[in-house]
Amino acid sequence: MTIRENIEKMEQEILSPYATLSIHTKGREREEAPCDIRPVFQRDRDRILHCKAFRRLKNKTQVFLTPKGDHYRTRMSHTLEVSQNARTIGKALRLNEDLVEAIALGHDLGHTPFGHAGEHILNSLCEDGYKHNEQGVRIVEKLEKNGRGLNLTWEVRDGIRNHQTGTMPHTLEGKIVRLSDKIAYINHDIDDAIRAQILVEEDIPKELRNTLGHTTKERLNTLIHNIIINSIGKDDIMMSKEVEEAMFELRKFMFAHVYKNPIAKGEEVRARALLEQLFYYYMEHMELLPERYILMYENGEKKDRVVCDYISGMTDQYAISKFQKYFMPQAWQVDGY
Repeated sequence: MTIRENIEKMEQEILSPYATLSIHTKGREREEAPCDIRPVFQRDRDRILHCKAFRRLKNKTQVFLTPKGDHYRTRMSHTLEVSQNARTIGKALRLNEDLVEAIALGHDLGHTPFGHAGEHILNSLCEDGYKHNEQGVRIVEKLEKNGRGLNLTWEVRDGIRNHQTGTMPHTLEGKIVRLSDKIAYINHDIDDAIRAQILVEEDIPKELRNTLGHTTKERLNTLIHNIIINSIGKDDIMMSKEVEEAMFELRKFMFAHVYKNPIAKGEEVRARALLEQLFYYYMEHMELLPERYILMYENGEKKDRVVCDYISGMTDQYAISKFQKYFMPQAWQVDGY
């Protein structure tokens, strides 16, 4: 019996009857020989961790564009916080922690430079629209590995596709990531907003602080414990009505006071204009794209889809450098780009 088979046997003996067992995966689009050490979801986790799209997350905006300080979250640090929250919940509920972690690490691979500002402008420019969750699946299915994709299991791709509000994953592990994403960004965005002097803790409505907690640590503790307590022994991931309502009220508060705050979003107009100009420039100059994108176009992909694929994969600084190269006189360009 291989190490992998021993691990799969332990999953059957230890995990909850509601867990997604590695041996019950719906499989990959392309069949592969199994690894002798790692079950399928652990292999997926490793593939995501080592892919280029994951590494680029460290230089993509979370909320604050070009913040002055080293401690503001990036898309990478957000992803790691989601993973930590989700693994804590998944382990407590005896669900498949490898599947939880793979979905968590992959859930934001499809994000553009400049956060949701980039997503909104590409959505308006691309004929078929642009959604970062769908793009995340496109990345792991088609764009990574020079068009071969990562060949992930159905369960991981389902979790990436359905992690947003308005969608629902088909596994409990995916549902954990979906909630952990909201828990992470609401709380760390409060922390970053306080650091940016947009908020002070006392600005949060008192009734929400009384329900969820008066610090980031207390709120995380409340939300994570609440999910675990209300989901134990159930074929679902849920929260108590009071805490769930408070969390969504806190999310509304953040949209009103942070996500649409002119200090946090003051550079978004420029970011959108930058990406829009790059989009139209590449639409007219497809020969400037890397060869693999040109081949995608020649093989039948829509031109605007290919351009969106390329731009969406850029980091913030890479997009800025390309804009400077194409649109700014050389004497005006900033050293280092």
